[in-house]
Amino acid sequence: MEDIKCCVTSCEKPLDAAYWEAQYKTKATGWDLGKTSPPLQTYIDTLENKNIAILIPGCGNSYEAKYLLEHGFTNITVIDIAPTPVADLKEKFKNNSNIQIILGDFFEHQGKYDLIIEQTFFCALPPTLRQKYVWKMHQLLADEGKLAGLLFTRTFEVSPPFGGSKEEYETLFTAAFEFLKMEVSLNSIAPRANSELFFELKKNNKVNVNLYEFEGITCSGCTESVTRKFAAIDGIVNVSMSSDFAEILIVSKYEIAAAALQNAISYDEKYQIKKIS
Repeated sequence: MEDIKCCVTSCEKPLDAAYWEAQYKTKATGWDLGKTSPPLQTYIDTLENKNIAILIPGCGNSYEAKYLLEHGFTNITVIDIAPTPVADLKEKFKNNSNIQIILGDFFEHQGKYDLIIEQTFFCALPPTLRQKYVWKMHQLLADEGKLAGLLFTRTFEVSPPFGGSKEEYETLFTAAFEFLKMEVSLNSIAPRANSELFFELKKNNKVNVNLYEFEGITCSGCTESVTRKFAAIDGIVNVSMSSDFAEILIVSKYEIAAAALQNAISYDEKYQIKKIS
């Protein structure tokens, strides 16, 4: 497949269930390879324990799930927000008890997984949700759990997909995860050659990863000031603000009192912080 774009407009409409359902209904699924992504197939082939709990979010047609089932994996969960691919998967695997297929919002999903496979989910999310993505992945993984898959290391004129850089991803995941691998994929399909990073991250279960609503910031300069204030608090090891200034991810060695966070930004009465549970 030569075209990896999923849409041909500016995609300013909300990227919600209706949007993604429309992509499947009209078959505007340029990201769909029609097969398991080669880097992920190579990675799956290295997995020895066939009974680990695996989650594939934003699964779409989920060729990876099919490949896992064909190779003896017994505990697979897939989730997507669009009804059409979920209905198709439920029909395809209706007699297979080794896979659970869920129609729903990934960010509302509950469970514990040994492995979460990332394949065109991160890049389909608005960049404003990247801090929330890290928070939720950390929440869903078991103590020794891993997050592995592919991220784009380029930008796009039309989005989604939304790209990024290795440096951005390293900053985003720092402290919440241990970096086992993050390097340019050597066996991507031709149109994606040299533009995909294969990564494998292990959950850091010795830290607290919390997400907060934040009010009052209107510019990137203010973000830098607020980030420095939080980073100076004893115990905090990483701080990351969403691109729309609405949420902030805080990774800490131990739970930080809400009062301490609010006090750190008390120099501006507009600033308010509230933990998301």
